[in-house]
Amino acid sequence: MKPKALLSWSSGKDSAWSLHVLRQQNEFEIVGLVTTLNESANRVAMHAVRHELVEAQARATGVPLWLVHLPWPCSNADYETRIMGLIDRARQQGITHCAFGDLFLEDIRAYREKQLAGTGITPLFPIWGEPADTPVLARTMIATGLRAFLTCVDPKQLDGSFVGRAFDDALLAELPTSVDPCGERGEFHTFCYAGPMFSEPIPVHGGERVVRDGFHFADLLP
Repeated sequence: MKPKALLSWSSGKDSAWSLHVLRQQNEFEIVGLVTTLNESANRVAMHAVRHELVEAQARATGVPLWLVHLPWPCSNADYETRIMGLIDRARQQGITHCAFGDLFLEDIRAYREKQLAGTGITPLFPIWGEPADTPVLARTMIATGLRAFLTCVDPKQLDGSFVGRAFDDALLAELPTSVDPCGERGEFHTFCYAGPMFSEPIPVHGGERVVRDGFHFADLLP
């Protein structure tokens, strides 16, 4: 019997690609997608994706959502308390691993490893690599059929006009050289609506675009 694992699920392309890779490797049974929701907005933290769209993603993967509701504003202490509650629940259900779609940021990986140290849950990083790997990774995702929209852009790193655009070869060609092609440094966040990890595409269309808390957001509607 394969060990059970959770997958951290932001609704974006890296989470989705991690699920695809883990299924190809076939070493773990993925039993839950862990998503943090802003309680006041009922949206995925940072990506600002509506709860119902993440539910649609989960149905298309065949893996249940494990929701972590976060207050807004949310202190780091509040965040860690709620995550530890989830870890306790996972351990009680015989889950031994938790996977993350991080690509190369060492400080993020170290934080996750520290958070899980001594809990009985081992972190996994199925798509981890080097900064030099992400141009090929981004094109591989697209060539394999992954489809996503940019839902959030940090205008300090990338022009706000990119928000709402498709994550495709045309976008990659227009990104400034200072921007990671996968947005790993927070330049942009995505919602993945199609790809080999889903049984069917999630129907979405673009909604309102707003600037809030210094970021550009594009709403997506079911």
